[in-house]
Formats: sequence, structure tokens, C-alpha cells
Amino acid sequence: ALTVRFITRRFIGDYDPTLEMIYRHVALIDGEMVHFEILDTAGQEDSLQIEEKIKWGDGFAVVYSVTDRCSFDEVMRLCFLINHIHSSPKRSGGADQPPVVIVANKKDLQFDRMVSTQDGENLAKALKLPFYEIS
Repeated sequence: ALTVRFITRRFIGDYDPTLEMIYRHVALIDGEMVHFEILDTAGQEDSLQIEEKIKWGDGFAVVYSVTDRCSFDEVMRLCFLINHIHSSPKRSGGADQPPVVIVANKKDLQFDRMVSTQDGENLAKALKLPFYEIS
């Protein structure tokens, strides 16, 4: 839903989070046309699949739901994998790390919240990554 909202500027209520999709989008950013290919994963990959997807990416938004503690618990593992895979000598001679941001979604669902804002901020600070909480 987050990706669809970014592309269409609308919230789509009928969204199947178990479908994996690649979205192509062009946006004007800082006065420059940027072509995006966004892989919206289904979040149900095994280790080999997730490694291939991380190799494919040039930047990452690691998104978790504030209403799902398990999704939050995956953030550190995913960030570690991104760092490990992109610092591998096999990949571009260990070039610069890709941009990574941690995004907490569903902040409007306060009554269902299982992960505090402070938890997200603390994790992002420990990983030295930017953090945003959104709806």
C-alpha cells in the first residue's frame, strides 16, 4: 500500500500484501527526472530469495508495521543482510553502501500499536539509519 500510495498519490484500500510486484515510476526529484523500479516484496521469502532481491536493489526502505511486533523484529536482520550483501567483495569491489531507511507504518492505529515510536527510534539510532513513522 505504501508503494501504491507513492506512485498514485492515493490510498488504495483493496491491496493484497501477499503479492509481489515491480512498479515502474518516473518522478521529478530536486529538479531531476528519476526513473524508479520498485520491488514491493511479499515479505514471505526464504533466505535465498531475499538475498537475490537485496542484490537487485540500489536502495531500501525497510518497512514494518507498528501493529506487528514480528515485522519490527525482522528489521535488524534485513538491515544486516543488506549491509553484508552490499559490502561483499564480489559486488562492485565493496562499493559504497546503498541508502537504507527504516519506515514504521500504520502510526494512525494507536489502539493496535505493539511497537512504540521510541523502539523504532532506538533501533534506527543503533543502526545509524534514518527513521520515519508514517500512515
